[in-house]
Amino acid sequence: MQRVILLTSIIFFITGARAQTPAKLEIVPLTGDFYIYTTYNTYQENRTPAHGMYVVTTDGVVMFDTPWDTTQFKPLLDSIQTRHHKNVIMCFATHWHSDKTAGLEYYRQHGIKTYTTALTDELSKMNDMKRAEFLMTRDTTFQVGQYTFETYYPGPGHTTDNIVIWFEKEKILYGGCLIKGASDKTLGYLGDANTAAYAATLQHVQQKCQNPQHIIVAHSDWTNLNSLKHSIKLAKRLKKK
Repeated sequence: MQRVILLTSIIFFITGARAQTPAKLEIVPLTGDFYIYTTYNTYQENRTPAHGMYVVTTDGVVMFDTPWDTTQFKPLLDSIQTRHHKNVIMCFATHWHSDKTAGLEYYRQHGIKTYTTALTDELSKMNDMKRAEFLMTRDTTFQVGQYTFETYYPGPGHTTDNIVIWFEKEKILYGGCLIKGASDKTLGYLGDANTAAYAATLQHVQQKCQNPQHIIVAHSDWTNLNSLKHSIKLAKRLKKK
């Protein structure tokens, strides 16, 4: 009897431990064919989320940024295939840091077209980060299936090379690490930032991408539309220091 009770307790403990294990990959709907995926890594001893986005088109799936967690490159592809019965055909990284570029080589090896700007490629090479197959030398508009989007370089901010993605018709702004969350108290890591230009760069985004209905930020709550205005305020304060 004691053996049965002990075995039951062990099974309960193992099941409970599994249930409490944080998810490594999360995918939630944004709107229509757009989805936000989240992986995690450790930053300053804290478990930190990294949000990316993908859109399901009639020609295949287009991904923006790669998982920060290197164990989630394949699980993300598998989850997309299971959920949508489509393959990822393109992947764009929005700047050279590893939370955006880590999966570029993996995806390129799996037949996915990978893209960065030429400036991002230079910085990736200089800092021994993963690099894309295709390089953009200017702001570029892409038509993939039923969707059109533009890669836009507003100037230096979080990094010298940071770009945003703008779906003008759908009013979706993918801001990556350039834009911080509406509740953030700082602009985050500034080791590679241009603090003097940051505010002007964000204002360029505001002028270019007017009346967004969704603003996706990399490491904070992406459901609050005040994120861009708040980031501009933080950047203006930073400039005064």
